[in-house]
Amino acid sequence: MLPRWSRALSHLSKLRSFNSIELGKDFSLIHRQSYAAVAPAPAPADSFPPTKSSVNLDKMFWSKPCSLALAPDSPLRVEDPKYEGIRRIVLKMMLFYSKQSKSIRGANVIYRRVLSQVDKPAIYEVFNLEKTFRMTFSLLVLHMWLCLRRLKAEGKDGVELGQYVYEIYNHDVELRVSKAGVNLLLTKWMKELEKIFYGNIVAYDAALLPEATHEELTEVIWRNIFSDDGTSKPDAAALRTVQAMARYVRHEVSCLSLTDKEAMFSGNFMFTPLESSSADSVRR
Repeated sequence: MLPRWSRALSHLSKLRSFNSIELGKDFSLIHRQSYAAVAPAPAPADSFPPTKSSVNLDKMFWSKPCSLALAPDSPLRVEDPKYEGIRRIVLKMMLFYSKQSKSIRGANVIYRRVLSQVDKPAIYEVFNLEKTFRMTFSLLVLHMWLCLRRLKAEGKDGVELGQYVYEIYNHDVELRVSKAGVNLLLTKWMKELEKIFYGNIVAYDAALLPEATHEELTEVIWRNIFSDDGTSKPDAAALRTVQAMARYVRHEVSCLSLTDKEAMFSGNFMFTPLESSSADSVRR
């Protein structure tokens, strides 16, 4: 069965532009210009305003890409329990070791890696972002795209695993929307957010095509994450920050391409830690 996040790509370009939606009094406006658009996850932290970044963005994300796979002895690794004897036989009868069960467990770990990057303060501090529903959602979509893009490179198995990751993400977003106080017309808002998700991943993919200009990714990131007024290109004041995020995205794409299939499918990888990156840039 062709997953929804792949199947939608063929008709997204036909959807109308999606300018903004408002999700309850505690939600920021979610702006998107020029684009149409399973497991409980922790709710987002309270919003907090951006603080002036103390890092030197011009010196960040220039390092040589490397695999994001966790070391074999890393305490952050998640391994399947190794049962023996009667317990293993029972679990096998209950399909614990089936391909589907392993994929679901792997998808849960992958999504936890996404959350570990998006829900931590570091990414907001480095890029001087306000932690709101809109901003967290935009960063979730960006990091979901990074994972789905890498999984898709593994063919059919990767696409199927990506579908499980998407279902977990979708459930998490629904919980976040509900917790923010939007209970009426929840289905409507989820459909609008789904359009934004699909529209964004198409835009990110297009920005990395060989024929795309180098500035195209910067402009897409500006529209999808930073812009609040519908402008298509970053202004001079924001340009450094947006360019730094574009370098971060390119760096993660390259690092994920160097991350082996086993690490990706099991979720035993971590995005580049922004805490250490910001600390290094402050020391320079």
